[in-house]
Amino acid sequence: MDVDTRLLRSFVAVAEEGTLTRAAERLFISQPALTKQVRQLEARLGVTLFRRTRIGMTLTAAGEALVQRAPALLAACDEALSATKGAASREARLLRIGFLANAANEATPDIIGRFRRIRPEWQVRMSQANWSNPSAGLADGEVDAALLRLPFPGQERFRVEVLLTEPRWVALAAAHPLARCAAIPFARLWDEPFVAAPPETGRWRDYWLATDERDGRPVRIGATTDQPDDWLQAIANGYGVALAPASAARFYARPGVVYRPVDGVSPSRVAVVWPPSADTDPVIHDFVRCCLAAAAARPTG
Repeated sequence: MDVDTRLLRSFVAVAEEGTLTRAAERLFISQPALTKQVRQLEARLGVTLFRRTRIGMTLTAAGEALVQRAPALLAACDEALSATKGAASREARLLRIGFLANAANEATPDIIGRFRRIRPEWQVRMSQANWSNPSAGLADGEVDAALLRLPFPGQERFRVEVLLTEPRWVALAAAHPLARCAAIPFARLWDEPFVAAPPETGRWRDYWLATDERDGRPVRIGATTDQPDDWLQAIANGYGVALAPASAARFYARPGVVYRPVDGVSPSRVAVVWPPSADTDPVIHDFVRCCLAAAAARPTG
């Protein structure tokens, strides 16, 4: 019997999270789509995997049997696919690096330059991901390493080296009354509508809404976007404000949008991230070393 691994991943997520809502956030899909996938798996196997209750999803005996074996099966499948793609890229001497937005800021060209000097026979392919994919393809094995903003969902599964820290500022329409302020206390933004990443991004979305730093105040969502251009357009049109790294003022300058420092909110961190399976890979080791060297060479303050 053939079973789609995507359905198995959905099953394991629901079993581990206990609710469809949390599992959907973890998988970056909608709850109705996840419900459909669980039902498809049950129909394919001809068994009931969950008892659905008001407080969540409880495994049946059949579900318990599957959940004990499915993670190992999925891990083996992931390892095989990742090894296959990695072998192909290494044969081609190609290093695949995922990134979001402006990667490691101004240090990015220096990182690539250092790596090319160490390994001149290698090419570096930079792949930019949308915000609906906060690991920039690393979680799916589509890239060998990534330059990411922390935190991101599934971060605990990877090796992480922080490269730089910078303040979080706020982006807002130039016509917004707060745009005249030199700096803005975060508490003054609590009641503003925010432009947010898709709900399925979970921790990523929550961090850029600073949900843990609002003293319990609920977040108002004015618009949801998946990429920088749409994000900037929504802000310029007055649908909401948004927290952003201070470097966004340099990389994403746009008429109609201004950036202001924010007091009372924690800073943002950029890291180089790679899978534990690459710990002994000399190419990944060299790339990480170049990232750290380039970050250390950047002026601070």
